[in-house]
Amino acid sequence: VQLQASGGGLVQAGGSLRLSCAASGSIRSINVMGWYHQAPGKERELVAVTRGGGSIKYADSVKGRFTISRDNAKNTVHLQMNSLKSEDTAVYYCYGLVEVAGSIGRYDYWGQGTQVTVSS
Repeated sequence: VQLQASGGGLVQAGGSLRLSCAASGSIRSINVMGWYHQAPGKERELVAVTRGGGSIKYADSVKGRFTISRDNAKNTVHLQMNSLKSEDTAVYYCYGLVEVAGSIGRYDYWGQGTQVTVSS
């Protein structure tokens, strides 16, 4: 199973970016899919995740500014980031909790990370 993220970049404060992530491989289902970020010197933190039943969780810091969306048929997840702030600067990682075909249990998978830099 692989998660391929794209869409990071450099943007001015107040601007927008859209991140995308596509999962591929021997996937039976993806229970949780979403985004974490990690700023320099800090731990990786949840940004937004969506569960198979449709529930969504956002970090308090991004509520009202970021929107997560998911296409279960395509195993993709997107993060629309609006009103970006300098404190959003971080490496963003796509995450998936995956049931792998032919295996028992669920496994954590991470994408390669994409840099988001917001200039003030």
